[in-house]
Amino acid sequence: MYSEMRALLSLNDKKKTGAAVKPVTDELFLPNFCGVRMVLALMVIAQLLAFVLALGQMGSDNRWKDLSLISLFIQWTALSGGAVLCFSRPWLRKLPNIQAGLLSYFLLLAVTAVMSEAVFWIIQSTAMDVLLSRDWYYGFLLRNLAISAIVSAVALRYFYVQHQWKRNIESETQARIQALQSRIRPHFLFNSLNSIASLTRSHPHQAEAAVMDLADLFRGSLREARLRVPLSEEIELCHKYLRIEKLRLGERLSLRWETGELPQDALLPALTLQPLLENAIYHGIEPLASGGEIVISGTLRQTTIHVSISNPLGVEAAGRLTGNRMALDNVRQRLQAFYGERGELAVENVSPQLHVVHLRFPYLRKES
Repeated sequence: MYSEMRALLSLNDKKKTGAAVKPVTDELFLPNFCGVRMVLALMVIAQLLAFVLALGQMGSDNRWKDLSLISLFIQWTALSGGAVLCFSRPWLRKLPNIQAGLLSYFLLLAVTAVMSEAVFWIIQSTAMDVLLSRDWYYGFLLRNLAISAIVSAVALRYFYVQHQWKRNIESETQARIQALQSRIRPHFLFNSLNSIASLTRSHPHQAEAAVMDLADLFRGSLREARLRVPLSEEIELCHKYLRIEKLRLGERLSLRWETGELPQDALLPALTLQPLLENAIYHGIEPLASGGEIVISGTLRQTTIHVSISNPLGVEAAGRLTGNRMALDNVRQRLQAFYGERGELAVENVSPQLHVVHLRFPYLRKES
């Protein structure tokens, strides 16, 4: 029997390979210059730099004219540099950050040199009465390159430090999520093993199925924290957990699923619903001698998924509920870590005998 169970476990692993979705990460420290926000930021920074350079020419009689010319030149140079970094991003992503930074630095200097050369020839061709000397050209070019070298070095250094800071924050967040996700109550493990042990002689097939369900639960708890799973897989994991609890509680545990409207391809963090069901059983069903019913319902409202889990409460359950909110805090922190403000967990006590947990998170699919 042991060899058959191992074969079933390995077959289960093969079937589930690739079911979870791992977020694609971009290790390049440069921001995406193809985005609208970055283009607007470049324009604002370029204009601020133009104001600073124009204020430096205090002795000029045509200060506003100089400001307009400087702004035009810097804006075109900044936008051209951003376009070059935008189109070269697929190649920069393949390089280490140091090499990508050096290449980006020289690309920005090259863009400045090309724009300076273009301005020189435009002035030469349009202003017939002005003949610019080579000394003026070299001074103009070197001054622009010097300013570009300083500004580009400061900007690239800022982007690199910002990228490292974000990576540290993400690493700490992932470590916290992994620690939260790996928590399984010891009493559930002991109760499950006791239930399985009691079935090994009388109902070996049920015991084998319970071992498979328990293995799937632990496999889910040991999964990488960054993975998001389809809602269908999370619901199936909840069914396996509830089958194990049903062996122990019997007729005391009643279940009602109202999740037909939920999109089964929606992605959410693994082990989001199961801890809440475990909480409902521990605080709601176990203290009641007659048991009770757990209702799992869900709806899709525009692009937001709403899931609610309700369970009855007894007189003794109130103290247990206020004394242990680890599962609720666990799921709430994970939703906020994955979805930010769009992920929310709320608790509602409809009555002294009814406890409801509401989940809200965006509808995200593998394609998005």
